[in-house]
Amino acid sequence: MSFSFLLAGFVFLFGLSVGSFLNCVIYRLSINEKPKGRSYCPNCKHLLSSKDLVPLISYISLLGKCRYCRKKISFEYPLVELLTGALFLLAFLFAGLSVELLFLCVVLFFLVLIFVYDLKHYIIPDFATFSLIGISFFYLLFLSFFENNFNILLYGTLSAIGAFVFFFLLFYFTKGKGMGFGDVKFVIFMGLFLGFPEIVPGLFISFLLGAIIGLALIVLKRKKLKSQVPFGPFLIIGSLIAYFYGEKIIDTYLAYVFF
Repeated sequence: MSFSFLLAGFVFLFGLSVGSFLNCVIYRLSINEKPKGRSYCPNCKHLLSSKDLVPLISYISLLGKCRYCRKKISFEYPLVELLTGALFLLAFLFAGLSVELLFLCVVLFFLVLIFVYDLKHYIIPDFATFSLIGISFFYLLFLSFFENNFNILLYGTLSAIGAFVFFFLLFYFTKGKGMGFGDVKFVIFMGLFLGFPEIVPGLFISFLLGAIIGLALIVLKRKKLKSQVPFGPFLIIGSLIAYFYGEKIIDTYLAYVFF
């Protein structure tokens, strides 16, 4: 068994553990409680032992029920763990064992948190957005010095400003009906994270997915035309696709258009 395979397995398992912690953070954030102290069952409040907290395995072994009150555990918990583990593994396959991997893992922590929280509560927590903005800015600053190329920071900053202005104007002229101001703040991170030209497919994919899912929900009568649909998850999906595959998407598009 190769070392890289073992390392990939470790990164995936680490991602599962981070996802387990994220479940705690997301739940306690929703009840305005700090994510410290021992974990407990949301139903019966019984403190959980270490054997109840093994990512995925505990859920499977308990058949999706609390060991103490036998209430059903939300399927959200193993899904968040799996999602985080898969994204950490994708980041490792993309960046290898590097500073970029560390950066991506921290970013993914906050993106999964925002994805789930916005999907459930229609709110993007400011502390998560501002953390992402700060982390991304200092990472770009580090790269600019390390590679002696300050265009990295310049393109990221200009992309952030451009995305913010575009979304702010949408927010202003639609009077907040098209999106929340949390989305406007979030795209500052998108600009820093993606830079130019990757910010273009990032935003395009976000709007395209939002339109497709929104129309599908209306057709299926799950939402009405004026119903609110959280846009944060689409921005996150667009950001990740553009970060990992944006260059290929742009090259394919240009090749198709000009040749």
